[in-house]
Amino acid sequence: MPGVSSLPRSTPDDQGLSAAAIDAFVAALDTSEQEFQTVMLLRHGHVVLEAEWTPYRRSDLHLLYSVSKSFTSTAIGLAVDAGLLSIDDKMVSFFGPEDLPETISDNLAAMSVRHLLTMSTGHSEDTVQRMSRGERMTQAFLGLEVENEPGAPFVYNSGATYMLSAILQRLTGETLLEFLQSRLFAPLGITEATWGSSKEGISFGGWGLSLSTESMAKFGQLVLQRGVWEGEQLVPAEWFEAATSKQVSNESETNPDWRQGYGFQFWRGRNNTYRADGAFGQFIVAIPDHDAVLIVTSATSTMQAELDLVWDHLLPALEGKEVPLVPRPEVLEIPAPTGPAPQGGDGQTYTFGENPGLLQSVRWDADGSAYLTFFEYGQATAEGKGYVFAAGDWREHPGPASNDRVVTHAYGDGDALVATARWLSGPHAAEFRCRIADGRMTVDGRLNVSFEPTEFTVTSE
Repeated sequence: MPGVSSLPRSTPDDQGLSAAAIDAFVAALDTSEQEFQTVMLLRHGHVVLEAEWTPYRRSDLHLLYSVSKSFTSTAIGLAVDAGLLSIDDKMVSFFGPEDLPETISDNLAAMSVRHLLTMSTGHSEDTVQRMSRGERMTQAFLGLEVENEPGAPFVYNSGATYMLSAILQRLTGETLLEFLQSRLFAPLGITEATWGSSKEGISFGGWGLSLSTESMAKFGQLVLQRGVWEGEQLVPAEWFEAATSKQVSNESETNPDWRQGYGFQFWRGRNNTYRADGAFGQFIVAIPDHDAVLIVTSATSTMQAELDLVWDHLLPALEGKEVPLVPRPEVLEIPAPTGPAPQGGDGQTYTFGENPGLLQSVRWDADGSAYLTFFEYGQATAEGKGYVFAAGDWREHPGPASNDRVVTHAYGDGDALVATARWLSGPHAAEFRCRIADGRMTVDGRLNVSFEPTEFTVTSE
């Protein structure tokens, strides 16, 4: 069945919401300390709010990080419905001697698909970093010690989701992305999806999916409708009912919206909500009591603060309560930094070793502009992608992939050139404060969000 190209639009008032209250919600997001990039709200299946903070666009592909996990869960649900597996099947049953350790421990033998889905594998910590050190992540996972009996307390584990992807590929001969193309993405009218894969050719599963804001919204609405799309049952209702219900306790988590229970790769949240969420503030939040779905792409190191804004400013609007009315800003933007044009540089190219900002080289020219190149993630020996940085407004460039965009800017701060880049296909931005002295360049880097340290200093080789 061909999918619709876009969701229906409506005014908030026509869907039982105060337009002024929705404007006040946008104003609260815009004036908060959090960086929002795109937002979309569905009510009764209609888009009643869509916003983007320039230079970001709702139509851009956006890296979703662990939002990917909920799509992997959906694929497993489709595979279960097709009779390809049961969630109580033992994980080791899907793999051969080329991947399995010589001795299979009792805990590894007891691990089931259900334990992978609920992140109760028995591991004492996330396995993904240890898995990523080798060429074969599947083999690495199976070779790790399982410290506790599966079913033990919840431990967030992206490696477990990778193994779900590996199992699906073993069963079908298709990658997770290929499996979902005809069964989920095509019926929803999603054509732009990309999904990163490992060296062994397996979609990452727990991360790596990129979609537009509207495609995220379509998936959220599908889950809210319990798998029904345009009258067709795409995914069994029973699967989404189970996946979005509390399957295991996660009360050891710190933040209140992360300790309401965990389903099959979905989080339970306060106010009878459930969600897919990804690092640095990527959200698909279903609010079933109000027949609403909220989509957020953003860049934050405090994801709970973003959900607090939702409960403080959007939930009252959904409940029909009076809220302080604040006009929606006429312009939503993340402006380029301000400052004088940089002084002229020496035109030499300075190169750098591996660093958290993936900065490969800087050439600071006599006209005050600069040319910076960046390593491709995980490929420090490859020739980097380069961009011009100059004073003025954001300068837009094609990104590393055909559907990416990058914006750059530079200003002067005394004897320093301050270069800023935003990779618009995800939450990441970086500032590089460059100085030349004694024939070398020193760069003080600052990342807006990162799994690595967000501040670093690197000197040219």
